[in-house]
Amino acid sequence: MSHPCQHCGACCARFRVAFHWSETTDFDPAGMPVELTEPLDAHRVSMRGTDSRAPHCINLDGTVGGRVSCRHYERRPSPCRDLVAAWEFGAPSPQCDRARAAYGLAPLTPESWKSDA
Repeated sequence: MSHPCQHCGACCARFRVAFHWSETTDFDPAGMPVELTEPLDAHRVSMRGTDSRAPHCINLDGTVGGRVSCRHYERRPSPCRDLVAAWEFGAPSPQCDRARAAYGLAPLTPESWKSDA
């Protein structure tokens, strides 16, 4: 079964991804490459492309609602790690539902995790 997020990507094209600069390669060699971020304030950066009226993370490959992937998935910052898909761990995710709705995608359900979507 493929992960439902690999057929969505809505969160990557709906929300600003802001995080502490210490999650970048300026502080941690295993962090998010700093050149893929933009300064937000004295302590935070945002992923390029996400701090705009129509956010779209620079790391998102593919088309929202189609086959998608993250170019730096293993290095993704904490906001990306913290946002879980609805019902992935048996609980709803209003943030996931809002992102999917913005792109006309049906919300995930517990059944989304039982078969290949």
